[in-house]
Amino acid sequence: MGTGFRAAFAVPEFRVLWCAAALSTVGDQLARVALSVLVFQRTGSAAWTALTYALTMLPALVSGVLLSGLADRFPRRTVMVAADLVRAVLLAVMAVPGVPLPLVAALLVVAQLAEPPFAAAQGALLPTVLGDRYEAGQSVHLITHQAGLLLGFAGGGVVVAWLGTSGALAADALTFAASALLLRLGLRARPAAGAVARTGVRIRTGAVLVWRDRRLRVLVALGWLALFTVVPEGLAAPFSAEVGVGAAGVGLLLAADPAGMVLGTVLLRFLPTARRVRVLGLLAVATALPLVAYWFEPGLVGAVALLALSGVFSAYQVTAGATFVRLVPDAQRGQALGFARSGLVAAQGVGVAGGGVVAGTLGSAGGAIALAGGVGVIAALVVAAAWARVSRGALPGDG
Repeated sequence: MGTGFRAAFAVPEFRVLWCAAALSTVGDQLARVALSVLVFQRTGSAAWTALTYALTMLPALVSGVLLSGLADRFPRRTVMVAADLVRAVLLAVMAVPGVPLPLVAALLVVAQLAEPPFAAAQGALLPTVLGDRYEAGQSVHLITHQAGLLLGFAGGGVVVAWLGTSGALAADALTFAASALLLRLGLRARPAAGAVARTGVRIRTGAVLVWRDRRLRVLVALGWLALFTVVPEGLAAPFSAEVGVGAAGVGLLLAADPAGMVLGTVLLRFLPTARRVRVLGLLAVATALPLVAYWFEPGLVGAVALLALSGVFSAYQVTAGATFVRLVPDAQRGQALGFARSGLVAAQGVGVAGGGVVAGTLGSAGGAIALAGGVGVIAALVVAAAWARVSRGALPGDG
């Protein structure tokens, strides 16, 4: 594997894409921590904090359907640079001290609309840049993304405590500006790939394809169970305040799940492929189960341990995604993945927003997380039973 990674990094344009992705990932997580702290400091409301966090997810659903096609209609380097510059400018405005919260929320929505076209252009350009080294490069990107989540979340609380929310948002703006400069100077100019079919048509076609295959339906349901397990992310700032820690604790809480998922991904590789596929349902149940323990009011250390444990089991999502890809015919793979990913983004946004409303009703972020975990366990048991039925036939492995 090391040789494959070195082969990918031997391509200069890949190194540029990798650096730009790493900068953007770390900056995104830093912004999420800063916004959570900013909103909670100004409002003291768990509901508003979670709803603001949801705004970092929900716009991607609309943009994913309407704007991803820009990656084929215009030169991909141009799309990525433009998306980064838009986000850099908007984050810089958000970083101005005293900007009203409604304006911060509006700017956040617009900034998040730029992410799907950037991701689509980057994903489409990678095979062109790498050729037969594409698989190695894609693996590097996935590992870098998880490491970026971990670094951004773990260090985010410390950076926010050190620079303040405005300083942290300004730092995020700089990461996007640096990414845009790298991409503009480091990538060759290429013409647009050409016109594409309307994205809405592709999404509908993908939905029909998934609906007609029971295995694909259940695999999508396994992925969308993140609706429940994403709730602690949106409530990290209110929970950190509940346990008397403050901004530094937010980063630790947000970093715990990605850290656990990296560990879980490594551990699952010790299981045979067929066994990993068979136990997807059980792992989904185990992902939600640790969150129920929030009912016993754990402190920061206990909460971090619970989230890390949940993250270890959540590595099943890697196998579920790989199995989904292998079950879909190659000619329709993009359509099906577009539907599945758009639904996942929507589910996570709904989960975070719903968690905030429940926390406001209960008056406790920990209680809302425990409730989400309990409902998640029940939902996961239902999906696990369905997976046990449909997985009895021949299924492809995840390699």
